[in-house]
Amino acid sequence: MSILVVQLSPRGRLRARSPGGAEPEADRGGDSYSFVLSPDGLTVASQGRCAASLLPRADHIALVLPDSDVSWHRITLPKAPASKLRAALTGVLEEALLDEPENVHLALAPQPVAGQPTWIAAIDRSWLRTELAALEKADVFVDRVLPLSWPDDPPSGHFHHADGAEGVSLVLNWAHLDGVATLRLQGGLARSLLPKPLPEGSLLTATPAAAAAAEQWLHAPVAVLSPAERALQATRSLWNLRQFDLARRSRGTRALRDGVRSLLSPAWRPLRYGVVALVVTQVLGLNLWAWHLRSTLDERRTAQVALLQTTFPQVRAVLDAPLQMRREVGSLRAAAGKPDESDLEPLLQAAAAVWPAELAKVESIRFEPGRLTLGASSWNAAQIEQFRAQLRPQGLQVEATDGRLVLSRVARGAGAS
Repeated sequence: MSILVVQLSPRGRLRARSPGGAEPEADRGGDSYSFVLSPDGLTVASQGRCAASLLPRADHIALVLPDSDVSWHRITLPKAPASKLRAALTGVLEEALLDEPENVHLALAPQPVAGQPTWIAAIDRSWLRTELAALEKADVFVDRVLPLSWPDDPPSGHFHHADGAEGVSLVLNWAHLDGVATLRLQGGLARSLLPKPLPEGSLLTATPAAAAAAEQWLHAPVAVLSPAERALQATRSLWNLRQFDLARRSRGTRALRDGVRSLLSPAWRPLRYGVVALVVTQVLGLNLWAWHLRSTLDERRTAQVALLQTTFPQVRAVLDAPLQMRREVGSLRAAAGKPDESDLEPLLQAAAAVWPAELAKVESIRFEPGRLTLGASSWNAAQIEQFRAQLRPQGLQVEATDGRLVLSRVARGAGAS
């Protein structure tokens, strides 16, 4: 699954008045974004800086925040329902926040447990919301918001250069079990806060430009880690700062696009192959079954034609074998003086055999080829239904309309009415 990591520049802050007396200006990241594209989340395929609309497409998009724009607070997670958890966190952290609670976005550590200590990340809400909206306006929909550093054990430190009021200086981001600190190496504060000796398993890295200075200050080797590699490394954590009112919500076409994107990801490849194989198998099976049915039908038609021509050699042209067979049989029956099953006598005999005993005579009789109409103005519904039920097994249907009963043979292949 390809991953696009978008890195935000540090949030704009006011600088001190310059010696020349110029008004202070806020640092601005501009309208362009640094990005890292990885095909698997492990290796860097490409990196650069461009406008939001020109960012590459990927299966998963992560937004990484600078260390200087995330503050960390350790609290005991209050026991509150999900709908009221944000308000409960605000109540617990109200005294610790440097801004009004409604101006701060809060995010819980992964897999928190109510009643247990946990870490809370605090970010400027307006700034983060504005950045997410700007990216979404360019059709860049962020799946996760990540910190570059977070409280963890064993500790980790990263050296890099950063701009400040006194120019570019070497900075250490130190993340350990008790929090995250950004320390400038001028003076003795950084040395006093860094434990000696370093805890076992500590990982120290530096950007290529800061590696030499970091080793000289630390008196120990450090691993070289580029900003792109560090940003990509952040995606392997379980953190996601898109929570509460900033949680991602998929609706409409975006939900459909997310579903298609997930379905086309490598993780779903076996399912796609299985669905394709199932569809192909079904299509082949249906075609084979249709071919089998067509062959069976052709064989039966051929057998009907052969039976007709064998029984009645005088029939040369066969258009409808069953119909022609019935006509020929009818002709032979008529020549022998035997009535057809739809003639008057068979229909009268069938009606007489089941005639209700309480009805002594027939009110009226009318015969048309294949149809016998009997007067039944005095019949009730129960007598008509019994009469119909007794004739149905003989292949006769009875229609009752306007005081008349109409008997007729059920067409071959049709059900009785």
